Order: sequence, then structure tokens, then C-alpha cells
Amino acid sequence: MKPAIQHWKARGVDLSMVLATVDVPDGTPLSRAMPQPSPLVGALDYELVAHCKPAVDKRAPVSGSFKVRNVNRTVGGILSSVITKVWGAEGLPPGTIELEFQGSAGQSFGAWLAPGIELTLHGDANDYAGKGLSGGVVTVRPSEQATFAAEDSVVVGNTVLYGATAGRAFFRGLAGERFAVRNSGADAVVEGIGDHGCEYMTGGNVVVLGPTGRNFAAGMSGGVAYVLDVDGCFESRCNFELVGFDEMDAQDDKTLFELVTEHHRRTGSVVAERLLADWPAALRRFVKVMPHDYKRALTELGEKERAAEQAQAAAA
Repeated sequence: MKPAIQHWKARGVDLSMVLATVDVPDGTPLSRAMPQPSPLVGALDYELVAHCKPAVDKRAPVSGSFKVRNVNRTVGGILSSVITKVWGAEGLPPGTIELEFQGSAGQSFGAWLAPGIELTLHGDANDYAGKGLSGGVVTVRPSEQATFAAEDSVVVGNTVLYGATAGRAFFRGLAGERFAVRNSGADAVVEGIGDHGCEYMTGGNVVVLGPTGRNFAAGMSGGVAYVLDVDGCFESRCNFELVGFDEMDAQDDKTLFELVTEHHRRTGSVVAERLLADWPAALRRFVKVMPHDYKRALTELGEKERAAEQAQAAAA
């Protein structure tokens, strides 16, 4: 400290105000004497961890139902941390933990959800739902007592699936802006979104069964989006700097059909039900959004794999 003081004094800088000692009563601590209170005290996740102990200890199946409020933030995050510490990044087998919630969830519902955990919310969720999703399954659907049309109503907030790396998410209703921003591996189905959908997305599959806002796919360099062009004007709302519309093939049909079918099973979506009732006709209404570089990389990878197979066959 002294060399620094001498350095500035030599240059004529007056440090009297900067280094002045504040007058306080004798005995007042002049440095941190105790940590800040933890914001996690009373978090709903501690109840979830206790409830899911058989799954954490022995990978035994667990189910349960809980009330949730908007003060309950990052539901599933601590539970995922506990599971990862015990079982590593692979988590638990699919469907080991199946938990249902009723109410309005706070920010980051299902954040960093580990493999083997499935959270179903009957109600709505705030921003950042599914943030960092890491292999689990998140479902948000309106309450069974709801009288509104889900496909016309917002059920989840902004920046959903931010930075997700794996897993699946299903939203019966509309989402806010920046849906799947920086998604790098999760699959998701939603029934409409606001502006900037799939922004900076690098992986995974996103299915939009309804309207989109402007600037869709800005900065999108990977993954695939399947958009139901409900009004025939989606092209005017897509950002074509890094992406283009691509032809659907048999694999796209399979992927899309499986995701829409699961969406219907998990949410009871009437939109999905109508599409599945006449799937060939519905399929023609979808637009496939494909990043140029991603397509080129997949093509090159396919050519290398075919060349390796041909070389192996020739050697045999």
C-alpha cells in the first residue's frame, strides 16, 4: 500500500479525502465481520431434496406434487446440484424423478435441470425458465381450471432456455421475447413467441406452433428451428444473415412428429392435437430454418463418414 501512496503523492495527488478515516464509535468493525444472510434459506428446493432422497441415494423412482409461488426461484437447481454431486453429469435414468407443481413459479423455473428430473408446472412461469437446462424435462401448461385458450395466452416469460445444453421443454401457450437464446442442445416446443426467437442458438431443435415476433434467428449458427407459418408471413420476420429456409427430409419429419406428439402427451395441447389429426397436411405448413454454416458442417461430416465407410468396405 505504501509504495502506491508514495507513487501518487510524488505526482501531487491529494489523497486526504480518499484515505480519510470515517468517524465511527469505538469498537465498530472496519472490515466484514459476518457473511451476508443466505438468500436460499427456506428455498423450496430443500423440500424437494428431502422428498427425493430415495432417488438421490439409490436412483429409486420418486414422484410428488407441490405448490409453487413467484417467490420460489430457480426451482430444481439445488436438487440438480445434489444429484450431480452423487451421480455425476449423467444424472439419473429418464423419468426417475417426476414432480408436479401448481401455481405461478418465480424466475428460472427448472434451471440447470439434471438428467432424470421431470418438472411439470400447472400454471405459469416467470422469465428464464429452463435456463441452462442440462438434460432434464420442463413442462409448463395452464391450470386445468383455466378458462382461457392456452394458445392465445402467455404461460412463460422472457429469455426461456437461455444457455440450455441438453434436455427437452414443452410450453402449452405463448412465451415472451428471446426464446431459446443461446440454446446449444435442448429440444423445445412452444405455441408462439415474441421477438428475437432462437437468437445466437448453436444447437438443439426448436418447434414453434404459432406466431413469432420480428428478428427470428438473429445470430443463429447451429441447431434447427421448425416454424408453423400460421399467416404465411414468417419470411418477413426472419433474419437471414446467417440462416436460410431448407427443404424438409425424412429425418426432419420424424424429429418434428416425435416432438409434437410428446408435446401433446405432456401438455394436452389442442394445437398439437389438430396438427396430428392431419399430419401430412400440417407438415406442409412448417418452415425449416437452417444455419448456413451448420448445414455445410453437417454435409462435410456426412461426406467424411461415407468415405470412411467406403474405404472400410473396400478393405474388407
